[in-house]
Parts: sequence; C-alpha cells; structure tokens
Amino acid sequence: MLLGEVLERLGDEAFATEALVALEDLDLMVRVDAAGSAFGEGVGQYAAGASRRFAQLASDEDWLALMTALERAADVGLACFKHMLEWSLRRDAADDGADSGCGGSCTCADR
Repeated sequence: MLLGEVLERLGDEAFATEALVALEDLDLMVRVDAAGSAFGEGVGQYAAGASRRFAQLASDEDWLALMTALERAADVGLACFKHMLEWSLRRDAADDGADSGCGGSCTCADR
C-alpha cells in the first residue's frame, strides 16, 4: 500500500478498518475503536483525525521516529498509518479526556 493512498483514503471508514486489519494488530484495532468511540467518532474519523493532528502537532522527534520506522518498514503506507495512530492514542491517553476546546472531538487540530 502506498503512503499517499493511505493518507488520501483515511476518511473512508471501510478503508480505515481494512487498513487496521492489514496491520494484523488486534490490540491496536480495539484501542482505536475505543478512542474513537470516546469522542463519538468511527474508526475512519479517528484515523483521519490522527493523521491530521500528527501532521500539525508532531514534534521534530516524532517526525524523526516516523522516518526511522519508515526506513525499516516493508510497507511504508501501513507503517506510517500505524505510527500516526499510536502517536494519537498516546496523546489522547496523556490528555486523559481533558477538553481542549474541541467540543469533545479528537479530530480538532488544537488537540
């Protein structure tokens, strides 16, 4: 799967679910579903928001970690998808549900 294809189609909930299945990481799928549900979002919405938040809010160290993960990956699209989801899940867990003015939606760039 190409990176551009992953990023372009993340808003499609069926595609996001398919990509999660392709990762063969049941724990990640459950955590993404739970995180999205906490904000009233589906898997696709959460995944799209995760990629947007990463693009806007990730530190230089986060980007370096992504580049390192991509260098080692056989499938850079899926590796990027997983890295951005993991980053978003960690960030949401650290926020512990704190309202950052996004009205409860984790797709807000301000999170």
